[in-house]
Amino acid sequence: MGKMLTLLVLRLLMNLLLISWISLWIIKPTTVWIQSWRQAEDTFKHTFFGYYGLSFAVFSFPPIALSIIGLIYLSLLPQHHRLTRGGRSAAITVSRPAIINSFIGIVSCFEIIAVILFLVFLAWTFYVRVNNDLKKLMPVKTINLDLWQLKYFRVATRFGLLAEACLSLLLFPVLRGLSMFRLFSLVHGGSTLFIWGISHNIEEEVWKWQRTGRVYVAGGISLVIGLLMWITSLPQIRRKCFETFYYTHHLYTVFLVSFLFHAGDRHFYWILPGVFLFGLDKTLRIVQSRSESRVLSARLYSCKAVELCLPKDPRLNYAPSSFIFMNIPSISQFQWHPFSITSSSSVDKHTMSVMMKCEGKWTDSVYKKLEEAADSNTKINNITIRVEGPYGPVSVDFLRYDTLFLVAGGIGITPFLNILQELACENRLKTPKSVQLVFSVRTFQDINMLLPVSPILFRPIHNLNLKIKVFVTQEKKHSNGPTTLKEYLAQSQVQTIHVGTDEDFSRFQILGHESFRRLATLVLVALLTFLGLLIGLSHFFIPNEHKKHSNSMKLAASGTMTTAKEKVPSWVPDLVIIVAYVIAMTIGGLAAIILQWRRQRRETLRMTKEEVNPQGSNFTESTPIVPIEEHEIHIGERPKFKEILSEFETSLRGWSSIGVLVCGPESMKEAVASICRQRFQCFGVDDSRTIHNKVNLNFHSLNFSL
Repeated sequence: MGKMLTLLVLRLLMNLLLISWISLWIIKPTTVWIQSWRQAEDTFKHTFFGYYGLSFAVFSFPPIALSIIGLIYLSLLPQHHRLTRGGRSAAITVSRPAIINSFIGIVSCFEIIAVILFLVFLAWTFYVRVNNDLKKLMPVKTINLDLWQLKYFRVATRFGLLAEACLSLLLFPVLRGLSMFRLFSLVHGGSTLFIWGISHNIEEEVWKWQRTGRVYVAGGISLVIGLLMWITSLPQIRRKCFETFYYTHHLYTVFLVSFLFHAGDRHFYWILPGVFLFGLDKTLRIVQSRSESRVLSARLYSCKAVELCLPKDPRLNYAPSSFIFMNIPSISQFQWHPFSITSSSSVDKHTMSVMMKCEGKWTDSVYKKLEEAADSNTKINNITIRVEGPYGPVSVDFLRYDTLFLVAGGIGITPFLNILQELACENRLKTPKSVQLVFSVRTFQDINMLLPVSPILFRPIHNLNLKIKVFVTQEKKHSNGPTTLKEYLAQSQVQTIHVGTDEDFSRFQILGHESFRRLATLVLVALLTFLGLLIGLSHFFIPNEHKKHSNSMKLAASGTMTTAKEKVPSWVPDLVIIVAYVIAMTIGGLAAIILQWRRQRRETLRMTKEEVNPQGSNFTESTPIVPIEEHEIHIGERPKFKEILSEFETSLRGWSSIGVLVCGPESMKEAVASICRQRFQCFGVDDSRTIHNKVNLNFHSLNFSL
């Protein structure tokens, strides 16, 4: 009872922090807030915290505190609560696809609502600020601009300030498609250059790094880098020149520093939460990725696919559809590639498996290295790898559905291999009762990718009706060839290469992330370090108003007048933020290194005292195969998803909630999403009076997140 009350209090705190932070953004441009905030700043200037401590506490602290409380909440949440189905009918409704386009992809109703609300917020902010500016705008002789030029200049400035809201959200989910910021920056930068040009000040202003005020050259740098990152993220460039896209996006550090010098510390506090959490997350990922692991064994498939078996901590659990980033230093020191985990942590306690289709340069190098060892019968001493992850959903979302309809194309089968093993695990309290998998491949050899789950395909599974339909699109049926899926899998040719040793289990385990509680502690340590340094360095380098007044009295008594040159440069507070941030990230990284070292040492000592089963799977080749309903295989034809889905719906009795999961080419995702959209509108069922009214289709596309 006490634990549930604690969880309820934490949820209320998280909602309160979120609502408060959103409310601040809404009232920020109003005159009432501006006047109240100036009074608060004047009051806190004479206190220990100063205006910088106040700005951090009001603008930056709520989202960071929200992340800390969220981690504590997840650490207290019972495991079975994350795996049970909840009432999410409203969330399911708005997650349905609304727009399907080859250029922008599949857009859900929720995403449309979010974009509309965000655009309304930007319009509200822009209107209020410009309206307040124009009411009190008067020509200023010192800047040599006409009234219309001054108005245009203020409008351009307000466009630039919209970047605050865009950047504040940009780094939370690391959204690569949020190109609105580039648009507003382009309008702001282009309009400012236009005003400077017609006033004949462009050459003087654009390169100016003034002592006080905003640094214009820093704004130009951030604009150029932002445009470069946007251009290289376009699909036409990203897919053909991925390395160009990848390395260009590492300029985000220069971009953020330039934005800080251009916008100033007062505006930067609004986007600091995302920068702070992203920097700490990046630091923790770097710490984890420095740990080395070893490949235990590899399986070479005739379809030129490779399955790697890796050692892991038995206590490392991950949700189905999770993935890892993997680096093989012997092939490339810098390239990291994402791969779906094909094994289930509920089944394989000591190992983790990933599968890759070797069609690119990097994956082809992996295949050739293993193939040469297999052909020459030479044993590979070890294959050193680095792993980052696993990443994936905190909760097992697919368990909330009564029925699953899985669609895979080619190597897109890998996340479903994980899901099928999870469903076959007998200790699950609640699982879907019926599952149908539609697997589309080009050749017969590609069917081999079903081998990791072959032991569970041909035996009854408790409370689960499993049906598989395989479509081979570019082959013709042979008269003397196999006719069933079981026969095709029986003829599969797979080479197994043993690489690792028993010692690798104790020394090179993949430990995964730290626990939620330790992550919350690391965030708190970095937060307190940053806040302490921010206040301490600011007191030392930025004299408060009381000190300024005392100094001015002394100078007046000595007959010396203060000048503008004696003011603290406006970029000094910016440097204070940078120094405090770098030291806080360093302290957080050192703490993470110590925790990881202690964890590795503890696991090594524990594993040396235990005997482990390297393959540790409950689904072995000796599992008895019992004839059940035969799976279908179609040769020389493509799947007609509308007919297949209609037939599947008809076989269901009564009302059912179907989770439609797709992993494959974009054309396949769009085809299935179109069917789901035709059945239902964003906020309700269509008017057709058919069997489909008893079925609720919920579309989900499985993708990697960089």
